[in-house]
Amino acid sequence: MFAAVASALALLLAGSAEAEVAAMTPREKAQAVVVAGMPAPAGFGGVLVRRWNTELPRPRGSLVFADQEGGLVKTFAGIAPSGAASSYRSAAEAFAAGRETATALRRAGVHADFAPVLDLPDGPLGSRHFARPEYGVAFTRGLGKAACAKHFPGLGSTPKSTDEARVYGVLRAQDLAPFRAAIRAGVPCVMISHAIYPRLGLRRASLEPATYRLLRSLGFRGVAITDSLGVLGSPYAPYWARLAIQAGADLVLTTSARDAARMVDALVPLAQAGALDAKVVRVVKYRRSLGAP
Repeated sequence: MFAAVASALALLLAGSAEAEVAAMTPREKAQAVVVAGMPAPAGFGGVLVRRWNTELPRPRGSLVFADQEGGLVKTFAGIAPSGAASSYRSAAEAFAAGRETATALRRAGVHADFAPVLDLPDGPLGSRHFARPEYGVAFTRGLGKAACAKHFPGLGSTPKSTDEARVYGVLRAQDLAPFRAAIRAGVPCVMISHAIYPRLGLRRASLEPATYRLLRSLGFRGVAITDSLGVLGSPYAPYWARLAIQAGADLVLTTSARDAARMVDALVPLAQAGALDAKVVRVVKYRRSLGAP
């Protein structure tokens, strides 16, 4: 017992992520794996800024995310990128746009961008797709640490967006290629799709352990976050959050602060069992790498 306490104290004095997590209560650990919609109190692992609440104060200690793809999907009007992903005509142009976006978001107080869309252009997202997969990877490189590539393992084979309905997709090697390239380029965050891929299992990808095993098999060592769980049905958000975390997600996303609080309640027992520690360590390291307080 004394040895364990001494070890924890040594970690704390060293200021490590492990020490920070060791000092957390189970509820704080549960909060640390939830990204909530704004307005939200302090304590959540992250908050999502939307176009109608960009002026609200952001809670200290949380990562600040935005959806700044460009074109129709922009949290902030008047800053980069101005054009949709489909508008880029070269990898160099996409890289420059990504770098400009990262700079603009830092100035706006945003740590990470839910972009780029790395789904292949034969998918359902229209102008949100890059004309060529390598342009999306170039945009990823331009964004650098701010990038969060989506929607793994790829929506190219799906008939419509997973925001609309229960969607089935075919797991194809070509869909994985842009994500593999982005991982090699060092992307620190990947968002997981809600589509269902029968080769992975009968659950949505974000809730399916095989999805996360596949992602890690590509060499990804960063933070895996779900797409917004609210689209699966707000009344069941706590259940989805628990399933996603148990499947392998490090962060679970909701656009609702109310749902976020309920999700935390559902995750506290997992924290008490020690099931969140490794995830929270990854999140803390990610937060520190982005310069978040």
